[in-house]
Amino acid sequence: MTTYLVTGTSGHLGRLVVRSLLDLGVSPADVVATARDTAPIADLAALGVVVRRADYTDPASLDAAFAGVDRALLVSSSAVGERVAQHAAVIEAAAAAGVELLGYTSITRATTSGLLLAGEHAATEKLLADAGLPTVLLRNSWYLENYTEQLPTALEHGAVLGAAGAGRVSAATRADYAAAAAAALVADDQAGRVHELGGDVAFTLAEYAAWVSEASGTPVVHHDLPAADHTAALVSAGVPEGFAAVLTDSDLGIARGDLHTDTGDLARLLGRPTTTPMEAIRAALA
Repeated sequence: MTTYLVTGTSGHLGRLVVRSLLDLGVSPADVVATARDTAPIADLAALGVVVRRADYTDPASLDAAFAGVDRALLVSSSAVGERVAQHAAVIEAAAAAGVELLGYTSITRATTSGLLLAGEHAATEKLLADAGLPTVLLRNSWYLENYTEQLPTALEHGAVLGAAGAGRVSAATRADYAAAAAAALVADDQAGRVHELGGDVAFTLAEYAAWVSEASGTPVVHHDLPAADHTAALVSAGVPEGFAAVLTDSDLGIARGDLHTDTGDLARLLGRPTTTPMEAIRAALA
């Protein structure tokens, strides 16, 4: 019997990966869901999933969490700027436990991308290579939720703001990325694989605004802004300045093509087409 561990399951992606493993027929007793605080994942425990505390900054908790684990998914930390040290601790625990496969949620073309966000992912991929663990890299493009969760604001103001110009982004839903990660974990041919994951339908922000207009019946236009103005707009909307700068940098990366991929890897792992942007917009509006 194979035991699977997923880190960061109190977050959106990790929780969805656990659900996807169960959907694939993995017994709840063979799934270990970890989080720094296990209270928010009590619902997973109620399903029969094994719940363990695992804090990326507490190596002892990681060693205990990985006990008896065969395959694991390291969901990248949300602590931008602190990720490399945190990921190193997880990798060390996985190596000590002798896991037979470790998956990692990275970003599109991490080692060659110009995105600020890519630096810590590239450093983590190097740590994985140096550790000598059998690894599968899941290089996720943008989340569609990065856009659909802002629909109320877009509809209120009749505008989608960005600094990506006519760049295309291969965004996909968290649920699709999660299902792909689960599929990679349970497969027997994934060690050494690098998956460039993105939605089948790449789009510009102008196209996204047009789809929002069509789905909602409310006119929404796309306003492309200079980088400094985009950051200022985000800050004025309440986004912390540092994170606003990262978001603007990501838009500039989209303009360069840094978050566009046409490999089809996501659909292949899913065994079906990816969720379309229009399907995600309609689901969010509903």
